[in-house]
Amino acid sequence: MAHYLNYIGGQWLNADTHIDVINPASGQLYATIASATINDADKAMAAARQCVNSGELNDIRPAMRAHWMLNAAQAIRDIADEGALELCRENGKSLQDAKDEFLESARYFEYYAGMADKLEGTSIPLGKDYIDFTQYVPMGVSVQIVPWNFPVSICARSLAPALAAGNAVVIKSPEISPVGMVYLIRALENCGFPKGSINLLCGKGSVIGNHLVEHAEVNQIVFTGSVPTGQHILKASAARATPSVMELGGKSAAIVLHDADLQNVVCSVRSGIFFNAGQVCSAMSRLLVHKSRYTEVKDAVVKMAESLLIGSGEEQADLTPVVSKAQQISVMAMIEQAKKEGAKIITGGYIPDMPGYFVAPTIIEATPEMTIAQEEVFGPVLVVMPFDTDTEAVAIANGTDFGLVAGVFGEGLNHVFNVAQQLRGGQVFVNEWFAGGIETPFGGVGLSGFGREKGQEAIYSYVQTRNIAIRLHH
Repeated sequence: MAHYLNYIGGQWLNADTHIDVINPASGQLYATIASATINDADKAMAAARQCVNSGELNDIRPAMRAHWMLNAAQAIRDIADEGALELCRENGKSLQDAKDEFLESARYFEYYAGMADKLEGTSIPLGKDYIDFTQYVPMGVSVQIVPWNFPVSICARSLAPALAAGNAVVIKSPEISPVGMVYLIRALENCGFPKGSINLLCGKGSVIGNHLVEHAEVNQIVFTGSVPTGQHILKASAARATPSVMELGGKSAAIVLHDADLQNVVCSVRSGIFFNAGQVCSAMSRLLVHKSRYTEVKDAVVKMAESLLIGSGEEQADLTPVVSKAQQISVMAMIEQAKKEGAKIITGGYIPDMPGYFVAPTIIEATPEMTIAQEEVFGPVLVVMPFDTDTEAVAIANGTDFGLVAGVFGEGLNHVFNVAQQLRGGQVFVNEWFAGGIETPFGGVGLSGFGREKGQEAIYSYVQTRNIAIRLHH
């Protein structure tokens, strides 16, 4: 059985205790990883601070950072097959999806390599007696807490722009799914980045995560995860007014207009809620359908859901397990709560008779005020509801505390665009769920968080503006 280590100051270090990593497709022990201590966290923060103070990362010509980033992109591609197999086994996702995660990570490094030498300030005219200009300077030490659902790509999503901008980073990996991230950091190890610029810790979030966000050396916090944990981090960071980027949960709705293409809708539902067993912050967890198409769309979606092959990621099944027993219990509890509130289970709603942590693809008819239509499930559970008018559809779609993404399906451009502009969310998909890419900014409003990842906009989360005003003497 493989045992993995933490990466601190350019060295792989063990610990006295370890964390078990379970394969969710079988429920069996798969690997172990060193459980970081408070002392390890302090070492990582000290290494990051030393790197920042040395100037090795942020005083050099930015083109050198771009060079390291491009090295990283290629190194990640080189280990994508090997890393994907481990990610598949620890996380449960399909082997192809796991490989795509590594390839997407490579693209983040490639993309932000192109921005490393383009963080240009401005000159501000104040008359002949002054020279005034701005500079973008790194935050310093960035603490990044990564979730378990897409650990490799979400790690790269924040790590790449942070490094491109000249920050040193301390990463807290998820206890449930840390192995793929080890492979990612191994790929970066010999790409040129100075020691201390990248540090990776796996430890109990309630101990190590808390310690990192409250640490005297932290200059920025980047968190992706649940609303309660995000709120806890914000309270802790308030004492030092630490800038942060928060990407939290979602309860995203897709609106199907009267003239939407049926097959396009079904295809988007399949990826929108059943991809990664629904464990996606931006999942399509609510489907709002115009009443004239409701029965047709509902029946087609149910037929699709019931045709999905349930199995392990290594088998390239259509629907893979949720990540853990605890997650399986949580999803089933929400389904049972929906039943108690009067929701109708159209299909699914049960645990398949097979090893591992599976939940059958589930479609539920509910009303907007029900818990299942208001709170994030983070599992393969879709809520369907009819609507009569655009006004009603928009009100239902916007009628939660979340605001991560939303979507509209229809053929009339004016109609679709008018509805899309009324939706509350950081990103609105039109005629394709998960449209966009690493080039498009991503983030939420309301309880879905603040700040933006991905795209050019994201790199400005990792710098601060400094103004220099010079009075000339004649």
